[in-house]
Amino acid sequence: MKTRKRDTRWMAAVAMFAAIIVVLANTPLGMIPLVVTKATTVHIPVILGAILLGPTAGGILGGVFGICSVISNTMTPALTSFAFSPFLSTTGVPGAMKALWVSVGCRILIGVVAGWLWKFLRKRNVNSWASLPLVGFVGSMVNTVLVMGSIYVLFAQQYAAAKDVAREAVFGLVMTTVAFNGIPEALAAAVLVAAIGKALLRVTRTQLQAA
Repeated sequence: MKTRKRDTRWMAAVAMFAAIIVVLANTPLGMIPLVVTKATTVHIPVILGAILLGPTAGGILGGVFGICSVISNTMTPALTSFAFSPFLSTTGVPGAMKALWVSVGCRILIGVVAGWLWKFLRKRNVNSWASLPLVGFVGSMVNTVLVMGSIYVLFAQQYAAAKDVAREAVFGLVMTTVAFNGIPEALAAAVLVAAIGKALLRVTRTQLQAA
């Protein structure tokens, strides 16, 4: 009976985080202005869900993030949406599969990596004030590095054509994105995950003691 109750709570919590992801992905709340760029916040619930509910939940929530990305890039395509939507593939089925990896596969790994890193740090008795921002930073960088790295490996030619640059310039564009978007995003994620995660962990601990 207790196991069933715990499973129900877990599913309800996953559904709640998934709803937050959908809201962030479809409203301006999903972007926060920084000094030189805007940082996405959509991956924050993925990382927090992985911390609170485990790597499996993190993977599910990353998948929700990825599906939202597919829908967004399909409904309102941009220059590089071919790398995120299988429906906009310029190279048929192979391109569609590659797009699914970039948009969904890479996002699933955000939650999986964040969840397992959190478990590892807790087993090593790392203080939550140190582990929370670290997991937030790493989870965010997993998103940026995997997505941009996959675009470079799988879509270099199409990306060069979309940006109207030589193929040899793609690596520089990817590294620029990582440096000027990825790192500020990761720093913002570290701060947000530390602040929100500490509060959520405190609430969760209180509920467990009351149960």
